[in-house]
Amino acid sequence: MAPDATAPLALTIPDALTGPGAKKPKLIDSSDGLGSDAAFRVASALSSLNVQRLCAADSVDAFARRVIARGDAPEHFYVFDLAAVLERWRVWTTSLPRVTPFYAVKCNPDRAMLTLLASLGTGFDCASPAEIELVRSLGVGPERIIYAHCCKMQADIAHAAGVGIQLTTYDTEAELDKIAKGHPDVGLVLRIRADDVAARCNLGDKYGSEEQEWEPLLAAAKARGLSVVGISFHVGSGATNPAAFPIAVAKAREAFNMAQAMGFNMRVLDLGGGYSGNLTGGVTMAAVAAALNSALEEHFPAAEGVRVIAEPGRYFAEPGMTLYTRVFGKRVRERAGQDSRYYWVADGVYGSMNCLIYDHAVLAVRHFPEQEGAVAPGPLLPTTIYGPTCDGMDTLMRGCPLPELQLGDWLQWPSMGAYTLAAGSAFNGFDSQAVDVHYVFTGAQ
Repeated sequence: MAPDATAPLALTIPDALTGPGAKKPKLIDSSDGLGSDAAFRVASALSSLNVQRLCAADSVDAFARRVIARGDAPEHFYVFDLAAVLERWRVWTTSLPRVTPFYAVKCNPDRAMLTLLASLGTGFDCASPAEIELVRSLGVGPERIIYAHCCKMQADIAHAAGVGIQLTTYDTEAELDKIAKGHPDVGLVLRIRADDVAARCNLGDKYGSEEQEWEPLLAAAKARGLSVVGISFHVGSGATNPAAFPIAVAKAREAFNMAQAMGFNMRVLDLGGGYSGNLTGGVTMAAVAAALNSALEEHFPAAEGVRVIAEPGRYFAEPGMTLYTRVFGKRVRERAGQDSRYYWVADGVYGSMNCLIYDHAVLAVRHFPEQEGAVAPGPLLPTTIYGPTCDGMDTLMRGCPLPELQLGDWLQWPSMGAYTLAAGSAFNGFDSQAVDVHYVFTGAQ
């Protein structure tokens, strides 16, 4: 039955890890800042998931302490606050009203988060058949998917054709040969190179056509009877310079004009990814949005009717996930000028902390006492933290100031939602995917 647009919506869930004497809170309602229809969709989507709604007086940390207090907590676990994803969606749609987000599934393919984003009407940037099938299993149609991989295997192109994918990227002539053979009706989006040289992960060396390649690549598509419909770019994952986006938009306009002059019906602009998740280094969405909105108005005014999308990944995924790890090993070495404490935890560079290597992440960690407000005795000591495997490379931090810890103590690692679990392995028999993820939704009761 359709929701009553005038009535506040509410969906409750069974009691689980609620605080002592706490009332059972609503999962989500229209007071969460959504319209009634959107609240209904989100509540319906989350009702199928094991999500705990936390009232305003509660917190992720308090929830984690209740997990630990049960006495059966594993050596490490995650708490995923889906309200952080919803808040990022609110900020995005308010700050960039013309830009439809197509979430980059590769960043974190967590099904609960994808379910939430799908219910909000986002699109999805998929880079493999497995990612396409994952979002299709949530009821997402092909019109909400861009196959944003510039170099696909022939079988993968055939799969995209079979499920009706309507948009895909390219940046080489060889890719056009495969597409002409396997999916000639797909709308092509030419990816151009537009780097933020200070981005956390630079992608321009691998993907993106240089300016002198645009015309030959457009001509090659035309010669094969293929349809180019848009231009895309990616300034780099974790971009730190808001000015990189308007520069890229201006370049996209040049490529757009070139394609239009060659007779292509250009109707899509893909702003790619690079939107910071934890907003470090002074980069804010307000600054990025101001730069982008101004550039769009100058180069792609709304009256032109171009569909504008983007591929944010870490922006949505990073802040909501917090990792908790228990100390299961300890060494003390009192040597001048060196770390004096060494601890082992159950996650490492072959698991969630692969982000140290592949995502150039800077981790944050703090002691997490089991009792709120408790403080570990003694001064902060220079500390090394190791992961669980036998590899000496499995070292997470050196010189980290932490209080004296004991076996069984806990550490908290915030903002662990982007390029963490998604790239973990099972090296040395430690399966990084076999970790408990507890889903919560914080907010007013």
